Amino acid sequence: MITCVVEYTVDSAKIADFEGFARAWIALVDRHGGHHHGYFLPGEGASDRALALFSFDSFAAYEQYRGLFGVHPDFIAADAIRDRSGCVRRYERTFMRPVLDGVWPPDGDASTDLAVERSPGRSGE
Repeated sequence: MITCVVEYTVDSAKIADFEGFARAWIALVDRHGGHHHGYFLPGEGASDRALALFSFDSFAAYEQYRGLFGVHPDFIAADAIRDRSGCVRRYERTFMRPVLDGVWPPDGDASTDLAVERSPGRSGE
């Protein structure tokens, strides 16, 4: 499993626009093979930072999802929210792997993908 962490610098005057952008991407990730863990918006502290976390079973699955960018009409529409509103000033993606209590690769090699059991019934699982 890989988890993508996206760090955003947002326009704090356009949080409502960013929330619309976020909701569109949550649905797209879940619909196209991933599991979105949510967007995290400013509460206390810096008012121009936001995070998104979502996971795919493999980097290959993530690449398949990325192949829809700029092609699939729903992906284009979601990006248009950001582009039209200017709610995102910049962003940076980082790929992480989880360290979870009680889950360890059977061969003891921490560099391998982890198999994570998920609860049934959630979209994208």
